[in-house]
Amino acid sequence: MSEPQPAEAVKLVASLFSGDGSVLAEAIAALSGQYGRADFISNPVPFDYTDYYAREFGASLIRRFVAFEDLIRPEALADVKLWTNDLEKRLSREGHRRVNIDPGYIAKAHLILATGKGYTHRPYLRDGIYADLTLVFRDRTFHPLPWTYPDYASPEMTGMLIRIRERYLLQLKGAADDGTPEGRGTAVS
Repeated sequence: MSEPQPAEAVKLVASLFSGDGSVLAEAIAALSGQYGRADFISNPVPFDYTDYYAREFGASLIRRFVAFEDLIRPEALADVKLWTNDLEKRLSREGHRRVNIDPGYIAKAHLILATGKGYTHRPYLRDGIYADLTLVFRDRTFHPLPWTYPDYASPEMTGMLIRIRERYLLQLKGAADDGTPEGRGTAVS
């Protein structure tokens, strides 16, 4: 019989896109107000891997990727997704979303994203939220799975996620060194 152990803390991340850079900045500020200081914010890049969102947001979308200094418990992912859904609504105008926020987390072994869309590879968490195993980490890199979105499988994305994971591992080591059971770690600039 295995003895249940609490999971390690994980690094909260979020992908955001919008047709309006100021809305992205507003969303990032709100996320930082809720989840603590962002210790990584990507440069704005075109979000052009799909036209799925063009009808809702327009054709010229900008994406930013954010990681947060404060580590979270993995079981908090559903709460984070529910909060970001609410933030999307608060930033909407005339009933139309102006930003899409996809939160998730990096753990030692994988990248998990939260979604409201169920599918065969997405276990249900609660309150209409599912976990999407997006990438697995082995042989010193992230690897896509058959269902991984092409943008998450790109070398640019996996390279960025590897750097964020390296920061996360340093935070875990700092937490172990200072005896912090929550794994909040030390500041990394």
